[in-house]
Amino acid sequence: MTLDHVRAIVATRTVEELWSLHTRKMAEFGFDRLIYGFTRFRTANSFGDRDDFFVLSNLSEDYMRTFIDDGMYRDAPMVRWAAEHEGACSWRELKDRYARGELTPAEVRVVEFNRSMGMSAGYSIAFSDISVRAKGAIGLVARCGMDQDAVDAMWDRHGSEILLMNDVMHLKVQNLPCSSTRPPLTPRQREVLEWVGDGKTAQDIATILGVTPATVEKHLRLARETLDVETTAQAVLKAWFQNQIFSARP
Repeated sequence: MTLDHVRAIVATRTVEELWSLHTRKMAEFGFDRLIYGFTRFRTANSFGDRDDFFVLSNLSEDYMRTFIDDGMYRDAPMVRWAAEHEGACSWRELKDRYARGELTPAEVRVVEFNRSMGMSAGYSIAFSDISVRAKGAIGLVARCGMDQDAVDAMWDRHGSEILLMNDVMHLKVQNLPCSSTRPPLTPRQREVLEWVGDGKTAQDIATILGVTPATVEKHLRLARETLDVETTAQAVLKAWFQNQIFSARP
């Protein structure tokens, strides 16, 4: 069963297809709500610009608006754990720290908000990434009525295969076109960045596309603005990280 699911994940061609498949599979283990985040632009003190996060979730819009858009994730204990660790962690550790009074007031606020939304049992997975600037993690939220004892017992039986499925999902995400909250590049912006990545000058690109060099420079400028970078080299790198260029179209 695990092998069939992994094969299905590998065969997906879009993020939407991948996420639909993964959420259905995790629900079979009792995790009916998921929140996944990934960035390639982490700094020493933060996860980088919010607009560069890639987030997937089937949680409610109200929850996501407060937790992500309003910045509550910055104080979330399990997000902080994921930033410093790799592997899987039971939310029992969070419950124990809460009971011992070890959480900050801001962390307590997050825990109590999650409980008010029916999120009190689950597991978090922090993925291993080669780059120190990259970080990915997923929160697996147990369905309502399933307590942490039941979650931990289930994890004892199936934790290794759940971890494998999530690892493969995370790796697959990085090979699919997935944008941040910034608007995507236009087809022409992608095209000129790809030619720059192939070593072509603005004059070369103008000749190839049958336009003027000024038009090419305009597309490059707009691409830099869209990606919020200063140089064209940075734009090529960032667009490549986001799989917006040199990527097969579904």
